[in-house]
Amino acid sequence: MEHRKGARRVTEIPVEIVELLNKGYLQSVNLTEWLAVDHLVLLENVLNELGFEQEAKPILQRLNALSEKKIMKLIPVISREWQLLFDCKSELERSRLFAVLAHHKSDSVRCWAAYIVGQNHQWSLVQKLTAIRPFAADGHFGVREISWMALRESVIAELDASIELLKAWIHDQDANIRRFAIELTRPHGVWAKHITALKENPAIALPLLEPLNSDPAKYVQDSVSNWLNDASKSHPAWVQQICDDWLYLSGTKETKRIVTRATRSITDQK
Repeated sequence: MEHRKGARRVTEIPVEIVELLNKGYLQSVNLTEWLAVDHLVLLENVLNELGFEQEAKPILQRLNALSEKKIMKLIPVISREWQLLFDCKSELERSRLFAVLAHHKSDSVRCWAAYIVGQNHQWSLVQKLTAIRPFAADGHFGVREISWMALRESVIAELDASIELLKAWIHDQDANIRRFAIELTRPHGVWAKHITALKENPAIALPLLEPLNSDPAKYVQDSVSNWLNDASKSHPAWVQQICDDWLYLSGTKETKRIVTRATRSITDQK
């Protein structure tokens, strides 16, 4: 069951799989399953699992009263509810509970934990980056995506410091970590707030992009090319120049692939 292929449509997901996903007993295996998880049902099950039956009722009442219940809106709101619950506990108990969520079988629960990191207003940027690292390297695609979204606001608030700190990440042996550094700073991003400073001056992020212009991992190549494609919407000439420079300095197939994908919007406009 854990090695299933995964349905292409929500209506094709077997009932027993949906039930196990909502109980937190299974990970989703594709985007269709990930989007099919009922986070409110899952939350009630996890709260009960951890002995918070009494606290569950008011939490679920507040969440059910929300007008917006799309998954990308629910995840940060659920994480704030966990944070409020943590605030009533001792430091030791907070650490224990966070560890349970961070290592939970359910990828959706680990997504909540990633947002708990991003929403911790008591932590510095360095502390948040340190804490988010396991989520950025998570084996599940959904957790990796949520991890950079969770830190997006922190990066916008401290962009220069973020880029400086992320310089070490782009040299990591783990392709997931390298990719995280790029996705976290994409000017437009996906399902996330845009970074105005990078839309206006994309050159700020060149220290992160240039070392990866011939990265061996397609996962990283796609991220770099998508970053540049974002920038090409407002600075096509700049992106074209960067790509021309990269091709001149590096003739690898990896660089050529990045450049082809990075200039796709520019090519479409010609």
